[in-house]
Order: sequence, then C-alpha cells, then structure tokens
Amino acid sequence: MKALVMYESMFGNSERVARAVAEGLAEHVEVVVRDVTSSPGGEVPVGTDLLVVGGPTHAFSMSRPGTREDAIRQGAGQGLATRGLREWLEGLDRDLHGLPAATFDTRVSRVRRLPGSAARSAARVLRRRGVRMLVLPESFFVDDVAGPLSSDEITRARVWGERLAAQLVAEDGRTPAR
Repeated sequence: MKALVMYESMFGNSERVARAVAEGLAEHVEVVVRDVTSSPGGEVPVGTDLLVVGGPTHAFSMSRPGTREDAIRQGAGQGLATRGLREWLEGLDRDLHGLPAATFDTRVSRVRRLPGSAARSAARVLRRRGVRMLVLPESFFVDDVAGPLSSDEITRARVWGERLAAQLVAEDGRTPAR
C-alpha cells in the first residue's frame, strides 16, 4: 500500500509535522512526501492508497497569496507566496472517488478553538473531489506564528500517522508494506 503526504510550510513547522506523520505511516505503508511548491499541480499518482495533506492555518483557512506574503514579511522563506496547498488542491487532475484521505494543519497554540482551520478547509475541498475522509481533520500546535512546534507535537504527529496507516490497512485488508 502507498501513501502520499503533500504539505505546505512557510516557517518549516508544517513540514516537520508532515515528515513525522510520514514516519508513522511508514510503519505500515510505503510513503512519498512532497512539498506542494515543488510538485506538479494537483498530481496524485495512480496507485496511491492514502492521501494526506496539510499546511498552516492562515486567517481561519488554507493560505492565500496575501497571507503567504504576510508570512514572508514576518520572516518566512522567500518565493513561497505564489503557490500553496489551496492551489495544489484546486489543480487536482483526476477524480479521486473513494480514495481515503486525511488532513492536518498547524496553528498557534494560544488560539486552540479557531472557528476555521486549514485542515477543515482542505477536507471540504477533498470531499467535493469524492475522497473518503479516513479521520477527522487534525491540528498540531506551534508556540508562535514562526514556531517552534509545541512540546510533544512531533511525537503526536508520528503517532497520528501510525494510526492512520493501521486504520487504512485494517479497513483494506491487504498486507502492509512492512
């Protein structure tokens, strides 16, 4: 079985979460991890058994060019303003009917109960594409806009990834990759 983890990361926090989720997934399935800025628009390879997508919560949703520009002004890496998770999802190139998926986001810990999140927004887009959400959207917390990740979030992300893979394998009935 194969999983694809796609992420957007402005300050490196969402990337660290994505890689930790991938480590957990790799306990049961083969995993490919890709940054949306370096991946062809909306490409989900044929043979993908699980799609996991995540990125930072900006203004109660997935980032937009304006919010990415604000992040750059706050010290995020240059050249990231043109493409994010939102654009990658908008470019999905095929029907994903029935594909299991999961979404995550990173958000500032001092505001744990935001009315919206990147993970929930991404899940809505994916459901419109026909995917089957394997679990509810998950949030991982950073101490401040630029980070770092809050204590134990990497461990929590790894465990979440392992649980995703175990659930996928249990529902599918196929032998895991490892």
